[in-house]
Amino acid sequence: MTASLPPILLIEDTPSLQLLYRAALTKAGYAVITAGTAAEGLELLREATSQVILLDLVLPDRDGLDLMREMLQLRPGLHVVVMTAHGSINKAVEAMRAGAHEFLVKPFDEARLLNVVSNAYKTTSAKPARAKSPPPAPPQPVALATSSSATGDFIGSSEAMAAIHATIVSVARSMATVFITGESGTGKELCALAVHGNSPRANGPFIALNCGAIPQDLLESEVFGHMKGSFTGAISDKPGAATAADGGTLFLDEVCEMAPALQTKLLRFLQTSTVVPVGATRPRKVNVRIVCATNRDPMDAVRRGQFREDLFYRLFVVPIHMPPLRERGDDVIEIAETALARFAQEEGKQFDGLSPEVRALFRRLPWPGNVRQVLNVIRNVAVLHDGGVLTSAMLPASLPQQAQETLIAQRPAFPSDAPTQTDPVALDSLLGRPLAEIERMVIEATLASHKGSVPKAARVLELSPSTLYRKIEAWTKR
Repeated sequence: MTASLPPILLIEDTPSLQLLYRAALTKAGYAVITAGTAAEGLELLREATSQVILLDLVLPDRDGLDLMREMLQLRPGLHVVVMTAHGSINKAVEAMRAGAHEFLVKPFDEARLLNVVSNAYKTTSAKPARAKSPPPAPPQPVALATSSSATGDFIGSSEAMAAIHATIVSVARSMATVFITGESGTGKELCALAVHGNSPRANGPFIALNCGAIPQDLLESEVFGHMKGSFTGAISDKPGAATAADGGTLFLDEVCEMAPALQTKLLRFLQTSTVVPVGATRPRKVNVRIVCATNRDPMDAVRRGQFREDLFYRLFVVPIHMPPLRERGDDVIEIAETALARFAQEEGKQFDGLSPEVRALFRRLPWPGNVRQVLNVIRNVAVLHDGGVLTSAMLPASLPQQAQETLIAQRPAFPSDAPTQTDPVALDSLLGRPLAEIERMVIEATLASHKGSVPKAARVLELSPSTLYRKIEAWTKR
């Protein structure tokens, strides 16, 4: 059966791995042609009739991602399977978005390789040639969160992250609902993107909706849509997030903040796969995979009666917990150095890594804002300094010393059940700082004391959750 198939083009620069993969494929009956460089691979592609490419993303003469894009332009019907030795979901998702159909994380076994290749040939023969450029994404409802893969969010070789990578690869191909938990800033949305990007729905839409940032009276319309005239201000029909995600993935962030009435409708949606927009009488069938996330303890929300137990068990099929940065060892150094290189390139500057003093400080800091906080600190350095080795003198003044940060992170900020007292040490650390900087320190400390829960911090600070989300988003973009 495999003898009549076009040969597989294997582009791998490590001779031993090239030999190993070729032997396994040949033993299974596939014809294989091999290349050790990007230039050689491109030349063979022009000469051969290959439909399936096994492509190492790290090549000696060119970036594998750039090579893949050129190959897809030359032959839009190709089925490219990318291979990476680093288990980088961040890189794999980028490749999937650029046109790859699957990826393999080294080391992988022979059975996995043959299964991927078999599926590649089946998919290639069953579908029309791909367009040179992806079709435009369907219009998204107003107030949907923008999906982004910020530099460094999914970088790290710690044991905890390796386990998450393996879980994502295992669950992505199924239709199972994924429930992601973790503190604010740990990369929950990027985890959801990775699940989507490695699934058969990778070419479909990824729609992210933050349930905590939208007023409750508008949330039903945002999820399920509405008909013209169904309420004041509904001047036209509007598709909801569930309809916009048809054929793809719907990511419900901060799902535990959803109003009880809407939880009932979400449960019905999960049971029937039908959408009834506000003001409509006829349901519409949609094909959507659900991934949800929260920075709260979902079981605690169930015990308190804030989240339906039947909905929880319907959603909590495959749990993934994103660990806080303080539990990821030297990942903080990897993240900081990767972010520094990327931001320096964006700013047109040259930095030479972190000084030993900064490395030691970064390992000690508790990072209550997790990866997001690290990115903000590195972005600040890249913008305000000219380059060289990153020293402690370059760090923003708002980054507290380890002892002070630990003290703030471990105690409640302005406890409501006791009179507010002024700590002279803490007050001294605030004197001379701009008011906006002090506000940010207070908000970050309050978030840390409530384990990253924006709604809880908002109640303590007497602000709306949407106001806090806007402030956090503004800090992230700076």
